[in-house]
Amino acid sequence: MTTIRTIKKCSFALLMLSVLSLTSCSSNEENTTSGLEDGKSIVIKDLAGDTGAAMGDGTKGKENRNFHTFLFRFSDQKQIWLHTKADSLKFMKTNDWDLAFTGPYNSEVFINNAKYQYNPGFEGPAANTAVVLINEAYQNVDKAPADADFNNSDITKIGWASSESSLGWFYYSLSTHIMQAIPNRTYAIRLPDGKYAKLQLINAYKGNPPAVTDLNWPAPYFTFKYFVQNDGSKNLNTK
Repeated sequence: MTTIRTIKKCSFALLMLSVLSLTSCSSNEENTTSGLEDGKSIVIKDLAGDTGAAMGDGTKGKENRNFHTFLFRFSDQKQIWLHTKADSLKFMKTNDWDLAFTGPYNSEVFINNAKYQYNPGFEGPAANTAVVLINEAYQNVDKAPADADFNNSDITKIGWASSESSLGWFYYSLSTHIMQAIPNRTYAIRLPDGKYAKLQLINAYKGNPPAVTDLNWPAPYFTFKYFVQNDGSKNLNTK
């Protein structure tokens, strides 16, 4: 299993290099985030990932190194970078974050969880968190699943969906070398504080373009939206 996982990860990393390591803006860049607001959800637009890293040598302005992980906190939209070992020791095993953007171009997203070995929060205090995929449009998800569904969920990471049945948030084309978020895919989350939330990961390209037409589009710049029900109930209605 470890060998297969490693091969898949390396293959993905090499393929992503051709599309995401470039920094110049496309002439077709278009911001399409205006229609995401619903009056209740938090919309995050063009949150920059580790734009200084590259998967290989020769990319101007970038270093050939692993991508730094960053954490994100729902309550105040705080982005927490893990640049050093000291940063990791300070933040990873805490309840002070909800999402971790990891892996090639920060495209692999974890929910803070203490039980999964490869989670950045492993052995921390977030022992009761979980995520459930709901194959519905974000606006149509008005209730969190039953606790039994969270307890039985086997989702450990949200990343590359290699097939329609995969649980990831985007497809990656082996022919065009472009990422495309999967529509009508919403993630219900049970957070470290026991509250319920829903999340839609929308884009990894700057400006949230409806389609990427060339390989010069800057990335990673994340657009996503989420809603946290602060009263503790499972009501996730954002209409």
